[in-house]
Order: sequence, then C-alpha cells, then structure tokens
Amino acid sequence: MASIDISAIRKSYGHFPVLHGVNLTIRDGEFIVLVGPSGCGKSTLLRMIAGLEDVTSGEISIEGRRVNDLPPKDRDIAMVFQSYALYPHMTVADNMSYSLRLRKTKKERIGEIVAGASSKLGLDALLQRRPKALSGGQRQRVAMGRAIVRQPKAFLFDEPLSNLDARLREQMRAEIKKLHKELGATSIYVTHDQIEAMTLADRIVAMHGGVVQQVGAPLDLYDRPANLFVAGFIGSPGMNFLEGTYVVEKESTSVRFANGTAVSVEPRNTLANQSKVTLGIRPEHVVISPTGAIEAGVELVEPTGFGIILHLSVHGLPFKIFTLDRSVLNVSTTIRVDFPKERLHLFDSEGRRVD
Repeated sequence: MASIDISAIRKSYGHFPVLHGVNLTIRDGEFIVLVGPSGCGKSTLLRMIAGLEDVTSGEISIEGRRVNDLPPKDRDIAMVFQSYALYPHMTVADNMSYSLRLRKTKKERIGEIVAGASSKLGLDALLQRRPKALSGGQRQRVAMGRAIVRQPKAFLFDEPLSNLDARLREQMRAEIKKLHKELGATSIYVTHDQIEAMTLADRIVAMHGGVVQQVGAPLDLYDRPANLFVAGFIGSPGMNFLEGTYVVEKESTSVRFANGTAVSVEPRNTLANQSKVTLGIRPEHVVISPTGAIEAGVELVEPTGFGIILHLSVHGLPFKIFTLDRSVLNVSTTIRVDFPKERLHLFDSEGRRVD
C-alpha cells in the first residue's frame, strides 16, 4: 500500500490541453473514484499515474518517490482495464501467475499466491479454463486476480465494469468493495457512472473539462455540491434547476421566477438582494401537494418498480420528480408541487454553491 501525491499536473496533446493543474493527495489504503463525463480527463490522469502517458508538467509521487520518469514496470502498481486483456491461449491459473513467473518467483510460492487470490475471487473451479470458456464477469475477476497476485502498492481500475450488463455490474461492484475492505489496498477507480462512484468510493473526485470540480465523501457531494456541474452530475435522476432572483424582504427571503411565482428559501448572508441565482432541488425531495406553490405540466410518467419518475415542465423547463406514491400513475395534465426550504440549493451567477 502507498500514498499517491499529484501536484499541479498538466497534460497537453500538442496545443490541446486536457488536464489543467490537477492537485490531489490519495491516502494510504484509500479507495478514490475519479468520475465525470467522457472527455473530462479522468482516464488520462489514471494513465499518467500508471506511466502509460507522459506528464506535460507537474509531479506524481508514489510513497514519497517521484515517478514522472519511471517506466510502468518500476512503479509497482497494477492496472485492471475495461477490456480484460487476458492471454487467450493461457489458462486462468497461467494468466494470473504470468507476472510472478516473469519475476522468477518460486513455483511453490506462485501456487500459494494464486490459490489465495482465486479463493478471494471465487475462481477455484475455473483455474484450468481458458478465457473463451468464461463469462464477462468471470473474465473481469481473472483480470482482478492477475492484479492482486502482484501485491502492488496501488491498484488502478479503468472503467472495469463498462462491458458488463446491469445486473452483473451490480454484483461486481459489491465484489470490488468487499475485496478492497479485505485487502486494504490503495485504489484509484475511473468511471463515468455516478452510481459506481457513490457506492464504491471513500472519496469521489468529480472532474469536468480537465479540472477537479470537487473532492469529498460521496454524501458530501450529494448533500453539498460545490457547483452546478457536481449538483447535476451526482444523483439519479439529476438535480432540477430553475433560474430566478434572490429577493430579501422584511421578514422573508425567496427566489422569484420570471412568471412572478416565488419559493421561500433560507437566508443567504453572502447574497445581495436582487441577485441572479439558480435554485436546485433533487427529484426525490420535491413534494407533491394540491396546495403547492408551483404548477407543473405532466409530460411523461415512468414506473420503475420501486418508485415512479415524473417528467414535468416547470416554467417551460424540464423537471423531474421521483416518488414512491403510486397514485401519481393517474395524475392529470398538471400537478402542483412544493419545495421544502431545507432541501433547496442555491448557486450564484457563476454557478458556485451559496451557503
């Protein structure tokens, strides 16, 4: 296990910048998830840590040792790829032990290490099979086993579950989390799936446009998103946004919308009266009420089994509600909703959170 320090890292391809001064400290034994949309730079950052991409400027250190110019094989890390990258002519046991044989590890020791890893991953009955005889989930477990046997300082996962179906992804998420708890190894995991990020991470690093937007525990990003990007990206369905004006009156504060309706909010001392703001509320926090302050047009009703997603139009903008109340299956063309004060988020004209 090892700590990893990333200091002022920049990456450019020619004149095209991809990463813009990333700073991040990953603690010994921590599970960090880099999350963001395609093209945000998360995989590029992971590959720079692995040594598969050159550093344009800045410094990467593993366990206090600068590794910018070290080849991948000397960084003592193990990487699990999206594509499995197994040798098709080798058995599971041979794929897992390959790196140990390259190191001239004694045969008896190889057997012990492979047996320990296969037991953790439920691969004991598959050791003599070749990759073509395995399912996608089994191949991914073999790829993880191949990384485990190396006993590296850190594990790097590059969207390892992207090729799996939804049910198998759910199963593999649980296996990865249990494995990390057992091994206690420093891990960096890249995904565009915010559900994976929320369920796996000790801390999430939300990235957008090559810039780190927020770093924190999963529920910190859910409860207190730093800006509009994080607020909209974290959560499923994503947060609803409505633009308005922050109005301070004698005994109340509110956000007033262009059509004259208003929603009461808790005072924000850092906001001036008549400031332009964006009000945010998560779909699961909206309250359906016949006396609600806001009227919404119903456009689509999606039953999911556990709950129901209502697609609405509020002030001409798309708006979603998630509810467990099945009576909404019979709603008419409009409903009224309320926004509880304690569930509201405010963002300033630059898109930054206002507390």
